[in-house]
Amino acid sequence: MNSLTYGAIGIALLAASAVAFEYLFPSVAARGWTGLARAAGRLTRRTVRAGARTVPYLEGGRGEPLVLVHGFGADKDNFAGIAPFLTPHVRLLAPDLPGFGEATRDPRSSYQIADQVRLLHAFIEALALGPVHLGGSSMGGFVVAEFAATYPDLVKSLWLIDAAGVAECADTPMLRHYRASGEIPLLVRDKSAFAMLLRTVMRRPAFLPPSLYSTLACRAVADLELHTRIFREIAIESPTLESRLDSITAPTLIVWGDQDEVLSPTAAAAFGRGISGSEVIVMPGVGHLPHLERPRATARDYLRFRTRIGCSRRAASAVTSLPA
Repeated sequence: MNSLTYGAIGIALLAASAVAFEYLFPSVAARGWTGLARAAGRLTRRTVRAGARTVPYLEGGRGEPLVLVHGFGADKDNFAGIAPFLTPHVRLLAPDLPGFGEATRDPRSSYQIADQVRLLHAFIEALALGPVHLGGSSMGGFVVAEFAATYPDLVKSLWLIDAAGVAECADTPMLRHYRASGEIPLLVRDKSAFAMLLRTVMRRPAFLPPSLYSTLACRAVADLELHTRIFREIAIESPTLESRLDSITAPTLIVWGDQDEVLSPTAAAAFGRGISGSEVIVMPGVGHLPHLERPRATARDYLRFRTRIGCSRRAASAVTSLPA
């Protein structure tokens, strides 16, 4: 056999070993995939004591802090895919909210949006971040918008990605069905239903290695009872934002996928009308999670927004410094 043949056999053996490892040691393999994604985004896992809770979070990059808040059923690693395009320019921090990811799951706690806002405030204070740039996806968008309305002096800018929080969001067949039956693909009853969740939230579901798919699916099934209650506290019991949108004074970028099946794309305009001076971007052919489906384009639009508001502030500073 020549060297090319030996090389091909070696590659085949490595591939077979990798596949076997995926299925024989799924939890170890899943941690490996997660670690690779974090490394690619220059992210490090940390923890901080925030109020009465220990908050796991990811951090990486330099510059002004950008705190990103994940959506329902997701976790801090939801932003690992977009991190490589952000951390060269900003200091990114992504916490796990209570009830999700590696955070604590206390069945006695309340998980309404106001409770998550208090946790986010404690997180920012614990790290002494001062005023920050905030971003959030879906439920996380609801959390950061409520935060910006409650603590306007702590928010330099706001980035809403297919955010929950206004009545128009619920104008989808999925949420109408949920209100009638209590059933929704976001609540995973068995491992086979996890595939439906991925197809629901993404127009083009990202590939997940089998070990990572299995780990995330098992976690979603284990969280079913608690997440059923949390979803109700968010979707039914938490007041919507309409009456407080005009309290948001930070420059705001609103991003929506026009194929979102979870939260109606018409809500982008509702947020835009309510938040003075906000900018709206609707991404064609994209579902509920633009930062997972189109991370490069989503990051590019955000960084352009940050550049624009930075230039505006510098211009405003120059004008005010001119002699009368």
